[in-house]
Amino acid sequence: MKRGESYLASFPFGDIPGMKLRPVLLLTGTIGPSSEVLVAYISSVMPSHLLFSDIVLDPNVPVHHQTALKTVSVLRLHKRATIHATSLRRYLGQIAVVTQEEVNAKLSALLNLR
Repeated sequence: MKRGESYLASFPFGDIPGMKLRPVLLLTGTIGPSSEVLVAYISSVMPSHLLFSDIVLDPNVPVHHQTALKTVSVLRLHKRATIHATSLRRYLGQIAVVTQEEVNAKLSALLNLR
């Protein structure tokens, strides 16, 4: 498990208790003795207005073929969670280097790290 890989994982709901199986992007590799990972939410539901922290992942565009997503999706970098590595159910693919650079820039801006 390494940064930039996508998995199907149990991801926590934001407003109600429980988890839902959904695609996520690993923002880190495993951390600590309990093997936790920081992930960002990927959704096939396109918002009516994209936020500056969103990245559209279109599997029909060659740069996004490696993600193994089946439909146009949005990576929502403002929706993050730390989950146990055991919550990662199935490897999907990975993002391209150019997309990882975009993730890095958007996370830096989102977290005001400049």
